[in-house]
Parts: sequence; structure tokens; C-alpha cells
Amino acid sequence: MAITSHMPPSLWADTAPAGSEYPTLQGAHCSDVVIIGGGFTGLSAALALANRGISVTLLEAESIGWGASGRNGGQVIPGLKYDPDELITRYGEERGQRMIALSARNADVVFELIKQHNIDCDAQQRGWIQPAATHASLKAIEFRARQWQSRGVDIVWLDQQQCAERLGTSEYLGGWIDPRAGGLNPLAYARGLAQAAHDSGATLHEQTRVISMTRAEGRWRVMAEGGAEIQAERVLLCTNGYSDALQPKLASSLIAANSYQIATRPLSAEEGGHILPGGEVASDARKLLLYFRRDRAGRLLMGGRGSFNDPRKPSDFRHLENAIIKLYPQLKDVEIDFRWSGRIAITQDSLPHVHEPQQGLTVALGYNGRGVAMGTHLGKLIGEHLGEPTLEEVLPFPLTPIKPIPLHGLQRLYVETVVNYYRARDWLER
Repeated sequence: MAITSHMPPSLWADTAPAGSEYPTLQGAHCSDVVIIGGGFTGLSAALALANRGISVTLLEAESIGWGASGRNGGQVIPGLKYDPDELITRYGEERGQRMIALSARNADVVFELIKQHNIDCDAQQRGWIQPAATHASLKAIEFRARQWQSRGVDIVWLDQQQCAERLGTSEYLGGWIDPRAGGLNPLAYARGLAQAAHDSGATLHEQTRVISMTRAEGRWRVMAEGGAEIQAERVLLCTNGYSDALQPKLASSLIAANSYQIATRPLSAEEGGHILPGGEVASDARKLLLYFRRDRAGRLLMGGRGSFNDPRKPSDFRHLENAIIKLYPQLKDVEIDFRWSGRIAITQDSLPHVHEPQQGLTVALGYNGRGVAMGTHLGKLIGEHLGEPTLEEVLPFPLTPIKPIPLHGLQRLYVETVVNYYRARDWLER
């Protein structure tokens, strides 16, 4: 049964294959593991746990993929916000190498799961182009590309002319292609992961909002609205940019920032044949980056940071429409078919966070805009090793305490100030 009626309007909600509908939790139950959050991390972990023969129940407050997992740009990009050499400098040789090894595999893990479970999500692993609009950013991405090249990645460097040919715009000075990356329909991918987890033995529930978690006599009691409950040995919490007061201090340990997106109507060959003809995805190297790609129907998608407030009217997306016109002036009068947004989780150190605030409770979140690949891979690793005493040794990220961001109550002002600051820097650098 289709569940699109529960999803916020978006291109993906309009075009993803219908997913299965999972019942609201009723009554009292027991499970080895309860997962709270039906995005990429929770679904990937549920699949891994079920494959190990562990009883696992996933609870989603809305519908599978309702959060940023079903509303992002569908770009599957490996790596972290830090370049490999910087990870070594910051975290030392041993942990730095583990971070590099994990992040290098992120995109491959996604495409392997899609192939293994035959997920229909328009997946294409044709690479990611990162172009630069200023000489300073060009130098920075060249340094980044060479670091990955020295570690065995078959990168392609693009001069200005080659960049224009690949992107269909002359606005950039050059760039590089990471062949490990690609694109997909993220909502279709989330629904496919859910189906794979269900088929492997996981129990999934939608429209089930958890209101409390308490621990007594070595077990967790997870209560949902309406009085339903589950008792479990372990709980995995992965609510990312939609975290609330369920776990104390968690929501104040990150910035839940809005990412806005638009999609044109399908472009004709004359209008768009020269725009990303190789099928790559792209995101540029500016501080407030733009990310863009084509979909299966030939639409051009454009995304970027927006206001902290949720958008309410078409004019809230004007900056993205202007970005399309800037890069592709010939599309000035092309109709915009879809406008939508979703909240990503930004951490203070720009790295994913894994916490164990209490015995038997694990928290994983904070992907800083790379959640398709990183969320999937981290969820898979946690699912494969949850409950083992070696979890911290298996994960590249240390288990850290939950630390609220100072003055987090002013985050709306903080986000708007940072956005305006970076927008000014991008303008001045150009």
C-alpha cells in the first residue's frame, strides 16, 4: 500500500515507488533491540541486526523516510568534511586512518546494499563533481583531490574548459571528479531499505512516536503515544536533525539546519542536453555550497542552505531559482515543479557523533549534509556490532558524552548569522 499521503510534498514523494505500510505499535511487546528513527541510520542498522538473527523493532514517529532521509538531494558522496591529511593531523595516525578507511567506503556500501537487495531507487554511481568558483577554493579542492588520489582513488581533474563541458556552465574555474559517488531517489532508497529489513526479519512500525525511555532491572522500557510499549535489552536512537527532548541534551548538541531544494520541470534535450551530460552529481566548493544534479525525467535539481524557519511560500526558494539562472541563464523562464526542504544535523566539530549516555543506549547522528552515505554505513556498522564490548574499537569515531552547544537557545540567530557571514564571504571572494 502506498504511504505517500504521510510524506511532505517533494519531488521524491511524487516519484518514488510506493512503499509498504507498517502498522502503528499496539499493546506490549519485547525485543532484543529497539531502534527509534526510520531514516538511513536506523534502517541500515535494523537490516544488519536482522541479518544477525537478532530480534529488532524499529519505531518511526511519522512514515519511513519522513525526515531528511526522504527529503535530501539524493547525492551519495564518500568522505567527511575533513580531508584525509587533516584527519591524521587532528586525530592521530591510528584513528585518523580508521576514519579515512570508513569514509572512503561510504558510497560503495550504499550501492552494494542497493544491488544486494534489488532496491528500485534510480541509483547511478557515475561520480561527483566538485567545482570551484574562486582561485582560493580551486587551490583547496586540488589539494583535496590529490590526497584521495595518493590513496588510490582514480580522480579526474578538470580544467576550466573541461569543467564547463561536464557541468554545462562556464561559472567555475575548474574542479575534480570523485568516481566513487553517485545519485539516487532517497525516499525510494529508504523504502527499499525498510523492505529489506522487514524481509530479513525486522519488525517495523510507523506513526509510532516514542515519548519516554526508562531503564530498570537491566532492560529498557520504551513507551509510545497511546500507551503501547516495548521492553528491550538495548536501544539505538537515531533521530538526527529531528531530535527532540526524548534524550536529555541531545537536541542542543547539534544545529538542525534547513536544506532547501527545487526541481524544474523535465527539460528538453535542447534545453538541458549539455547540463551534466555524464550523469554525475555536483556540489561546489563555496562556503554556502550549491548542490545540483539531474533526475531520471531530466529535471534539474538545485539545493542549498535556507532560512532556519521552514519555508512557507515559493518566494522562500528565490535564492535557488536565482542560482539556476546564474549557472544556466537559458533556463530563466523554465517552470519550477517542486519546492521542498528538510533538516540536517550539523555538529560543532563537523563529524558524526556516537554516544552511549547510559548502559544499553546508543545514539548515532550528525552527518553534516552527507547522511545518505555516512548514515547508511555507520548504521550498518553499529547494527553489525551492537552489544559487543568492542563497539568503540570497531567504530572510527570515539564514543563521546553528549555536549550541548554553548548558547544553543540562540541557534536561530546563530544559524542566520553564519549563513549571512558565509554568503558575504562567497560574494567577496568572487
